[in-house]
Amino acid sequence: MAQTNFKLLTCAGVLCCLIWNGFAQQGGSDCIKANAKSCGECIQAGPNCGWCKKTDFLQEGEPTSARCDDLAALKSKGCPMEDIENPRGSKQVLENREVTNRKKGAAEKLKPEAITQIQPQKLSLHLRVGEPQTFSLKFKRAEDYPIDLYYLMDLSYSMKDDLENVKSLGTALMLEMEKITSDFRIGFGSFVEKTVMPYISTTPAKLRNPCTGDQNCTSPFSYKNVLSLTSEGNKFNELVGKQHISGNLDSPEGGFDAIMQVAVCGEQIGWRNVTRLLVFSTDAGFHFAGDGKLGGIVLPNDGKCHLENNVYTMSHYYDYPSIAHLVQKLSENNIQTIFAVTEEFQAVYKELKNLIPKSAVGTLSSNSSNVIQLIIDAYNSLSSEVILENTKLPKGVTISYKSFCKNGVNDTQEDGRKCSNISIGDEVRFEINITANECPKKEQNETIKIKPLGFTEEVEINLQFICECQCQSEGEPNSPACHAGNGTFECGACRCNEGRIGRLCECSTDEVNSEDMDAYCRRENSTEICSNNGECICGQCVCKKRENTNEVYSGKYCECDNFNCDRSNGLICGGNGICKCRVCECFPNFTGSACDCSLDTTPCMASNGQICNGRGTCECGTCNCTDPKFQGPTCEMCQTCLGVCAEHKDCVQCRAFDKGEKKETCSQECMHFNMTRMESRDKLPQPGQPDPLSHCKEKDVDDCWFYFTYSVNSNGEANVHVVETPECPSGPDIIPIVAGVVAGIVLIGLALLLIWKLLMIIHDRREFAKFEKEKMNAKWDTGENPIYKSAVTTVVNPKYEGK
Repeated sequence: MAQTNFKLLTCAGVLCCLIWNGFAQQGGSDCIKANAKSCGECIQAGPNCGWCKKTDFLQEGEPTSARCDDLAALKSKGCPMEDIENPRGSKQVLENREVTNRKKGAAEKLKPEAITQIQPQKLSLHLRVGEPQTFSLKFKRAEDYPIDLYYLMDLSYSMKDDLENVKSLGTALMLEMEKITSDFRIGFGSFVEKTVMPYISTTPAKLRNPCTGDQNCTSPFSYKNVLSLTSEGNKFNELVGKQHISGNLDSPEGGFDAIMQVAVCGEQIGWRNVTRLLVFSTDAGFHFAGDGKLGGIVLPNDGKCHLENNVYTMSHYYDYPSIAHLVQKLSENNIQTIFAVTEEFQAVYKELKNLIPKSAVGTLSSNSSNVIQLIIDAYNSLSSEVILENTKLPKGVTISYKSFCKNGVNDTQEDGRKCSNISIGDEVRFEINITANECPKKEQNETIKIKPLGFTEEVEINLQFICECQCQSEGEPNSPACHAGNGTFECGACRCNEGRIGRLCECSTDEVNSEDMDAYCRRENSTEICSNNGECICGQCVCKKRENTNEVYSGKYCECDNFNCDRSNGLICGGNGICKCRVCECFPNFTGSACDCSLDTTPCMASNGQICNGRGTCECGTCNCTDPKFQGPTCEMCQTCLGVCAEHKDCVQCRAFDKGEKKETCSQECMHFNMTRMESRDKLPQPGQPDPLSHCKEKDVDDCWFYFTYSVNSNGEANVHVVETPECPSGPDIIPIVAGVVAGIVLIGLALLLIWKLLMIIHDRREFAKFEKEKMNAKWDTGENPIYKSAVTTVVNPKYEGK
């Protein structure tokens, strides 16, 4: 049992070593393969890489890059934790105002900039390459949040009846919006088309009145800001009531020019940092980038404000904006767009909605009579969804989102940016993960911003990259330790000045290939440079690296390695030692060239407590029996021996019971042991005492069993303990035996009679059945007596006619 336990422990130890080595190779391989020449390069190789700055850490022949390795590997190589450079990333919240809890109609009147819906507001992240930093962002829709709504309307001739309904929109919409917010402002703008051919007729008469017949229309224009944002609904009605329809030649309108100006002319429009809604009302399609070529306009839209006296003056100079350009400007200015279009163009604007985040499409009736309900529904739809977006990320930086929305709904990847079905007062949370995959070339700090689309609030994140170690700032330029000042001594190693190489910067680049230098890299009486396991740099061998990063060449001439030692069970040094310079250094309790010889004597321990039963020596955990007659794991078996019990049986019998073959010669032949009589078998000595002990059970001349033990103490004296009363078998009881035999004979006879009787009955029944069957099958022949005549005579009347 002890031997089995030892084997199990040995196997478990070997398995643990293999698993640890596997993890070390997997984690450290990226660090070693990076071939880092400095601490900064090392920590950029991976988040698990560390740099040992201990001055005497490297073995002879090892390159400076060997200082960079997995943390566990560095510790196993003898680098103290205090000498391992391993800076970690961190995060710091710089501004963290709580989200605003305010009820509609509260006495407290907050300015828009005092309302907080997103938390935190500013952070600083220290990023190490490959190590993500995670923080939580909380968003809560504030009740009674101010709203600015700008109504941008198509005033081409087809919208004539719509204009009549919009003239009273101001006060009616004010009343409806009061149910949502107490701080509401409204503005109005109109658009038609670019004022060049072929979009409009440029004849003088058509420029004065583009409409036909008796219609009184205003001159065509691209975009007018009729009313900047105001809280006076009556003023909206008044100014809109003075507007007149205009006209153009083609069906698509120049609405994109107008949207661009509304988005970028914040001062003229009067946008505040609140919820910004743009209602775009039309019954036609739209021109976009490239269409300006029809009118000879080739300059792309510059995305800047060109309003003079509230009129867009550069429509004839710049092309229409592209959809992507519009998306950018609307997002930058936090404007949410509501497309109020007729049924005919629903499909077109729904496709446009898919390209513009935080936008909605509503079906406008033929005369715009449902525009108020359309705006309310679209606003509720837009405000019930929050979508996070971030500014452009620096090169090598990635970001991921995970959302924690209402009712336990969680999402990742692109869906992790948004939460839907949010009501006023609801709070949602996002987990944001930012990772730097490389250091920026200029090592400068970067700033990114995250904000919910359509909202002016944002989170500012300052990114600071950990690209250097702390010990590098403590370096000593032109240090004497680096060959008379030819390098900077930092982090335990020399960083050579330009034109210098070598571990201690002792050579110039001009001396690298010198034959005189190569002579220092050859062993005595050898022509091999660095034992063919490295290259000679500056008169010193720098050993090459193996594909398996756990296998290392070392030594002055790279003559040593840690993988060419003797093996046992397929393992270097049997898994019980460390290979150093092709020689195994064994762990305690192991020896041998492959550390395959255990010094533990537990497997050699016999059941009597002696090593190899006192008949051999324990070598490498196995008994080597000194007496060739004995064999077995503990020298317990002897095939040719009578055995202790058989050998001393006659002497014990004659001395204890005065009988047996040696009864006459007992005093001469059987006095070589000390004898002690015991009352019972339980009193005999038991295994576990220091002296070898044998338990014996033998028969005497009377066929009685007697029990004794035989042992030899350390002084060579034999001791016998014998049970004083033999166990003799009792004689047989004759009467029960005879009675049993007689009863058995009688029972056997009766059984035979019964069987005979049963067979006779079966035979008789078969014969009777056969007789009955033959009787049933018998047939008797029947015939008439030839001389027999019947006594009856029948006579027929010849005259009888049957009447």
